[in-house]
Amino acid sequence: MRTGIVILPEHRWWFAEPKWRAAEEYGFHHAWTYDHLGWRTLVDGPWFSAVPTLTAAAMVTERIRLGTFVASPNFRHPVPFARELLTLDDVSDGRFTLGVGAGGEGYDTEVLGEPPRTPAERTQRFGEFVELLDELLRKDKTTWHGKHFSAVEARSAPGAVQRPRMPFLVAANGPKAMKIAAAHGQGWVTTGPRTDDFDAWWHGVAELSKRFTEAQHGAGRRVDRYLNLDSAPVYSLTSVETFQDAVGRAEELGFTDVIVHWPRHDGVYAGRETVLEEIAAEVLPALG
Repeated sequence: MRTGIVILPEHRWWFAEPKWRAAEEYGFHHAWTYDHLGWRTLVDGPWFSAVPTLTAAAMVTERIRLGTFVASPNFRHPVPFARELLTLDDVSDGRFTLGVGAGGEGYDTEVLGEPPRTPAERTQRFGEFVELLDELLRKDKTTWHGKHFSAVEARSAPGAVQRPRMPFLVAANGPKAMKIAAAHGQGWVTTGPRTDDFDAWWHGVAELSKRFTEAQHGAGRRVDRYLNLDSAPVYSLTSVETFQDAVGRAEELGFTDVIVHWPRHDGVYAGRETVLEEIAAEVLPALG
């Protein structure tokens, strides 16, 4: 079982840098940050951009994989975004994973003044976003025309460090998005169902895992499986025992990776860093 941790891009770099260093020292396999213009209850607080944050993190770490959790077409176009991704892949010396998702309604779309999109429209747009990014990152020159995005002789020299491109981690809960994950992703990540019932959440995760197995078989590919433990009604770093229980449940359901969030002082993901330190010392070494 591999483990990852999300460090929200809410702190000035002098305060955030030690967290990224510690994530590697603690033994996490991957570290992530949110790719939003603003996020939910934290929208009025400090917030920094994901790509520069990950670039800075790449400069102060050596081994840990880094990624977006997750980028979406809500405010990004594949052509300029591909340039940023190639740069980040280069600076990190091939340690970057692109986490992508369809995105939902909220600040990221409202701040641009765009009309609301239906779930079906978001999924269709997401499919084009992933497909075009895949083309741009694999080829030297891309011309592509879709309903939502286009590219005209878009160059991508010198190409990604990781060949044929950096891995995609595709967020998907619905059947259409799962097909995108199975077709283009090296990893699939789920947040599970929306519920305040702890047992119902795990039951829903099990059902989603079964559905993705079907999508994966249909695509004829093997894809790693990631679970966002902190979408559950109980924060995964509440205690060492809570974390161990969640990891055990995820492993039984066939997940290869779990992702948690760095404890915050209050609000969402509120917890104690001492618990994180205990997990790093007592649990992570046994997970490998």
